[in-house]
Amino acid sequence: MLERAWTLKQNLIDFVLDAEGELAVALEAFAAARSTGERYDIAQQNQVIDSFTVEGKVGNRTPIDLFVESQPDLTQSERSLLESWRLRSFTGLFEITQISPDGFDMTNWLTAKHYAVKPNSANFLQEMSRLKLGEILLARIAPLTDNWWILSSPPIPRGNLGKPKLAVAIGNFKQNYKNNLYSDAPELLEQAWQSVEQYHEDFTEFFGSDEVTLSGYHLNKQLAEFQEVITKKRLADIGIDQTKSLADIVEDAGVDPEEIKAVAIAAAGADTKAVEVVLDSNASSKMVTPKVELPDRFKKAEKVTALSHPRWGQTFLSNYSQFTEMLAAEDFSTIPGYDKLVRSYLEDPAINVWIWRRLAQVNPAKLSQILQTVLERTDFQIESDLDALLQEFKKPLEPELPEIASVPLHLHNLFQEALGEVNKSKSKPQEKKKSSKGFKS
Repeated sequence: MLERAWTLKQNLIDFVLDAEGELAVALEAFAAARSTGERYDIAQQNQVIDSFTVEGKVGNRTPIDLFVESQPDLTQSERSLLESWRLRSFTGLFEITQISPDGFDMTNWLTAKHYAVKPNSANFLQEMSRLKLGEILLARIAPLTDNWWILSSPPIPRGNLGKPKLAVAIGNFKQNYKNNLYSDAPELLEQAWQSVEQYHEDFTEFFGSDEVTLSGYHLNKQLAEFQEVITKKRLADIGIDQTKSLADIVEDAGVDPEEIKAVAIAAAGADTKAVEVVLDSNASSKMVTPKVELPDRFKKAEKVTALSHPRWGQTFLSNYSQFTEMLAAEDFSTIPGYDKLVRSYLEDPAINVWIWRRLAQVNPAKLSQILQTVLERTDFQIESDLDALLQEFKKPLEPELPEIASVPLHLHNLFQEALGEVNKSKSKPQEKKKSSKGFKS
C-alpha cells in the first residue's frame, strides 16, 4: 500500500512538472503568490509543488482532477486515494511524539490532533533516522487509510524548540500558511470565525458604530472598559455569578479544581474575580478570545480610528481621518504628503481590501482622481479597477482569519508561557553575552 501510494504521488508530481499551457502557468502563479521574497531551497520547492497539486486551481479544477482525467487506467482504489488527498491532505507544524522502526506519531501544534505517519519511500525512511523525539517539523501529510497518514513531501525540520521559539514558529506558520490554519479541525476554524462576528457585534453595541475616532489616550481607556464589559457579558452568558470567587465557581461547577485552574484565565482589565473562558468540563475544545488593547504605537497618537467588521476584524489607523479629509477637500493636491499617504495605504499589509472599499464609498469620484494622479493612470476608475489594483499590491480580496479571532486554549497557554519566559529572562542581570538569539517580544 505504501509503495503504491508513493508511485501514485510521484506520477502526480511528474504530471504537474511536465505540464505545459494553463497548468504550467497556474503552478508559476501559485508559487509566486506564496513567495516571501527569499530563495526557496529544494525542500521548500517540493512543498510548494505538492501543495499545488491539491490547492492549485486551473479554472475550476485542481491538478489532481486533471491528472485523474488524463489517466484512464487508474484503479478505483487509486482514484479514491487521490480523492482523499484532495479533500484531506494539509500542511501543519508537527511535533514528533513517538518514533518506531517504521513510522512515528506526530501532534499538530495548531490543533493538538494526533497522527500515525508512515514514510512512503526509502528516502523518507532514511531521513527519519535523523529525526529526534520532540523535534518540530513543517510538513504536509496525506491520508493513506482511516488510521495511517503519509508524508506528502519531504518535511522541513525546525529543531527541538523551547516555548518562546515554538511560539514564534507558530506565529510564522499562521502568517505564511493561512489556508492551512486549523485545516484538520474545521470546528475550531468555525468557532474562530464566529468569535470575530461576536466581537464586531459587541464593538458596535459598545461604541454605537463600527467606527470610532479618539485620541490614543482616550481610546485606550475606552478599550479597557470595553474589555470589562464583554468579559462580564461572557460570564453572564454561561451563568457565572461575577460576585463569586473562583473557589465558589469551582464548587458550583462540580469539576476538578485543577482542570478549572488550567482553563480559567483572569481577564486583564476586568474584575479580578472574572474569568473569560467557558468552564464546561465536557467541551472537547475550548477557545480563548485575545485581549482587547490598543497597540503601544498608537497610545500617544493625536487621533486613532478603530474600525470593526464581522469578517475582516478590527483595524487601528492613526491617519484614517487624514485620508477622509483628503477625500472631502475641494483640491486634494493641497493636502501635504497626500501622495505618500496613498502609497502607504497601498503598500501596508494592514490596510486591507475592506478599508479601501470603505474609502471608495466615501467619495468614489474623488478617490478615482487621487489614484489617477498618484499612480499616473489617467484612465483608472474605482468601480472597475480597484480590486485589480489591490491585487497588484498583494492584498487578498477575501478576508483571512483576523488577529482578533479566538485561539485554541493550548495555543493561548503556550503564548502566555512563552511571554512569561521571555519576561523572566529579561529581568535577569545580563552578563557577558556574545550573541542573542531566539524569540523577542
